[in-house]
Amino acid sequence: MSKKVKAFLYNFICFAVLFIVFRYLIQHYTNLTGYFIPITAFVVGTLLAPKFQAVFTADGEKLYMKWLFIKGVKEI
Repeated sequence: MSKKVKAFLYNFICFAVLFIVFRYLIQHYTNLTGYFIPITAFVVGTLLAPKFQAVFTADGEKLYMKWLFIKGVKEI
């Protein structure tokens, strides 16, 4: 499996987990109704999910992660 595919899957899995968690929390603990629940969960999940990216370097392809709660960019 290439690093690009891994980065895509990591991005998707992290976002999906956060989206489901926040959708449940918003639905049960706020007074939002209708389409505002998934839209709010989407925005919060997008902002809080870590971002993964595959980059070609002189040493080959590497996988990097950037997250709001970690300073800088980390190599995986």
